Amino acid sequence: MPTQKNVELPDIGDFDAVDIIEVLVKVGDTVNENDSIITLETDKATMEIPAPFAGKVTKLSVKVGDKVAKGDLILTLESESENSEGEVASLEPSQSVSQVSKDNTEEISSTQESENETHQDEISLSPDTNFHASPSIRKLARELGVSLSGINGTGKKGRILEEDLKSHVKNLLKTGNQVEEVEVVPLSRIKKLSGKHLSKCWSTIPHVTQFDEVNIDQLEKFRQHQKEKNIKLSPLVFIMKAVVQVLKRHPNFNASLDDSAENLILKKYFNLGIAVDTPNGLLVPVIRDVGKKSLMELSEELSEISARAREGKLDSSEMKGAGFTISSLGGIGGTQFTPIINAPEVAILGVSRTQIKPIWNGTAFEPTAMIPLALSYDHRVIDGAEGARFMAELNQVLSNIMEMLL
Repeated sequence: MPTQKNVELPDIGDFDAVDIIEVLVKVGDTVNENDSIITLETDKATMEIPAPFAGKVTKLSVKVGDKVAKGDLILTLESESENSEGEVASLEPSQSVSQVSKDNTEEISSTQESENETHQDEISLSPDTNFHASPSIRKLARELGVSLSGINGTGKKGRILEEDLKSHVKNLLKTGNQVEEVEVVPLSRIKKLSGKHLSKCWSTIPHVTQFDEVNIDQLEKFRQHQKEKNIKLSPLVFIMKAVVQVLKRHPNFNASLDDSAENLILKKYFNLGIAVDTPNGLLVPVIRDVGKKSLMELSEELSEISARAREGKLDSSEMKGAGFTISSLGGIGGTQFTPIINAPEVAILGVSRTQIKPIWNGTAFEPTAMIPLALSYDHRVIDGAEGARFMAELNQVLSNIMEMLL
């Protein structure tokens, strides 16, 4: 006998509440076990929640924009399986009538519920207006500072669509015969959150940035030799190993400030955050115990975790626990940049693109591979002399491949 079963949000990790960005089913849909029913977006990744069993959707308890936490009701499924302990049945009185009447009743009920949900989604902005728009359109209009009252919707029942809003904005921007075309693109959740964090870091931490260039001729020759043996190693893994060596001699850089900003927490482990460019924004996964891993191990782990970052598949735990961060733009270009410290850490290393420059060797200029580095540090914790010494030692380690490999 069919039973009504509630589907609740399972444990998705260390999150109090997350946003629903997609509802992938509607009332009346039949879903199979493990079919995706909603999509969630955390501050670092998106995830789809699957149906725990097959059935027909009889009630939706969430909508796009809702925040949900573990145990919250998502939807109700009508399932052919027997009731089991812990399941919640919610049979309506009409379900006791004949099968034909029951089917007709369910069809009408589902249609009415769907229409009710649509009606709720099309709430007018004020009592004296009769226009309709979805929450996302109303939000976009508020961000643009545009009133929806002057827009004629082309959707069903005069519903204002995204193209209606964009067309209205274009008309507002007309000057004579000239139209300046614009496009409004909402920031991803990751960019919104990281933007707030970086703004706070920049405004509350007294940044000092130390610049340098490092002769990596030996390193490049070693990389080329390994490449001939079909072993590909990026300069970043060498920098990671070198940074750990220098951090051991300068523990203040492998540290964080406590909430009071009056105590420095020195870290005895060497976990490095590595900034990764993704379609949704900047993520900083953490490579743990860098000093204990070989160049090959670091290369493989860096490749794997970077790929998962770009696919939005990182777990929140994989972005915690770093003592020092490296941000490398070497694969893109540029000569120098000022990296922003990732609080509560107190230092970050920026890496730019390697360039071949004429360097004086004592008797003549010779072409030399030089890599630009930028060390930003918290001046409340690290003074200029200590920052300069850190960079000088990092320069020495990176320029001497034998010292790095020992």
